[in-house]
Amino acid sequence: MRLLLAYRPPYDWAAMLVFLSARAIAGMETVVDGVYSRSIGLDGVHGTFSIKPVGDAALELTLDFPDPAGVPEIVARLRRMFDLDADLPAIHRHLTADPLMARLIAERPGLRVPGAWDGLELAIRAVLGQQITVRAAIKLAGKLVAQYGEALDSAPPGLTHVFPGAAVLAVSDLATLGMPKSRGRTLSGVAQALLDDPLLFEPAREGGVARLLALHGIGDWTAQYIALRQLRERDAFPSGDVGLINALAALEGGPVTARELLRRAEVWRPYRGYAAQQLWTSLSRVD
Repeated sequence: MRLLLAYRPPYDWAAMLVFLSARAIAGMETVVDGVYSRSIGLDGVHGTFSIKPVGDAALELTLDFPDPAGVPEIVARLRRMFDLDADLPAIHRHLTADPLMARLIAERPGLRVPGAWDGLELAIRAVLGQQITVRAAIKLAGKLVAQYGEALDSAPPGLTHVFPGAAVLAVSDLATLGMPKSRGRTLSGVAQALLDDPLLFEPAREGGVARLLALHGIGDWTAQYIALRQLRERDAFPSGDVGLINALAALEGGPVTARELLRRAEVWRPYRGYAAQQLWTSLSRVD
């Protein structure tokens, strides 16, 4: 099945692809020749999709999923995942009142905030990434998918498994993958929390950050990160993020603390998440 997912230009597909490529989990995601592909699971049914830009106002989705009833939910998830409904003109009108943001947006006017296919998956990724590099976290995630994910019967090259479900992760000793036992307990606890509250990661539900912070092992950075990329809270802002702190320090020529970054970000409300994306992306283009 092929579908076109329309958006309002501009769209910085190159930046989106760099983000996804750096975090692609072996066996579950591939980025080849400008095309992002991955396995998916929805209500116990498995499939795959590939997505790429076509023209200047749409992404082309190629979907292999055996249950046609799931297509509307898949499309809705992908529109969130690729931030296709963002009103960038309104966001930019607000952010460009700050000269720093005006300069960054002029350089990369089509930046979107990458989302996630699935809330549990993103939460697991975020916890795995606590206090280690992105590369190390993705390696752990690959081991988790290979050991606990269900194998696909047939799929495009490079896609062999789907991400494991909450029922599997909740009862597994994930520390055996090579992480502190406390982190393994956090991962299993997050999975159990989703079983207890199936709407835990539902976008647009009030009080999302507070519910996340109530979970064992979930601090402010992790909660804000999940809120930004899964709950789609435009003002979510992980102020303690080292990348954000380093980006602002490099751009403004001086040391920055997490508290100073948080104060600086007040002028970006209610779109601090989009400001954060500009800062993260700037790390690859600062002189």
